[in-house]
Amino acid sequence: MPATNLERITLAGGCFWCLEAVYERVRGVHRVESGYSNGRGPAPTYEAVCGGNTGYAEVVRLDFDPAEVSLRELLEVFFTIHDPTTLNRQGADVGTQYRSAIYWHTEAQRLLAAEVLKEADDHHGGRVVTELLPETDYHPAEAYHQHYYARNPEQGYCAFVVAGKVDKFLSSFKRLVK
Repeated sequence: MPATNLERITLAGGCFWCLEAVYERVRGVHRVESGYSNGRGPAPTYEAVCGGNTGYAEVVRLDFDPAEVSLRELLEVFFTIHDPTTLNRQGADVGTQYRSAIYWHTEAQRLLAAEVLKEADDHHGGRVVTELLPETDYHPAEAYHQHYYARNPEQGYCAFVVAGKVDKFLSSFKRLVK
């Protein structure tokens, strides 16, 4: 029976392949879509976004059932699997498209995300650079980016970068694994 009370949150934490691979494994997350958000201009392409001049961030949109997994839990995963203290970069991925961001859809999400963001900032000694804004101008990524890790686990970036984030999630959040 499909869930009827799904909520949506949009997160940016570096390459969308990493976030997607993790959140596809989280209990209560019913849909993960890679895309581009909070930029400017016409519908972006991967090449345009990677050029760094569109303002778009690589994001994942999560549709989740709050009866199965809370937004707080999703954000705890988020702050564990990426580095929220590096401005416009995650590891070797550099540019505004790789920024850390929480793009909310409701006022209640904004309030809770601000609370969790403050906790993360305190934990990191005031160095968190994660932006907190409403989601704007969202566009799904091209079809070949959807479920990328699941389809390409042996690809170099997936094997050396994405797999590590998946492993970190699996070992840190056993209670949330599907």
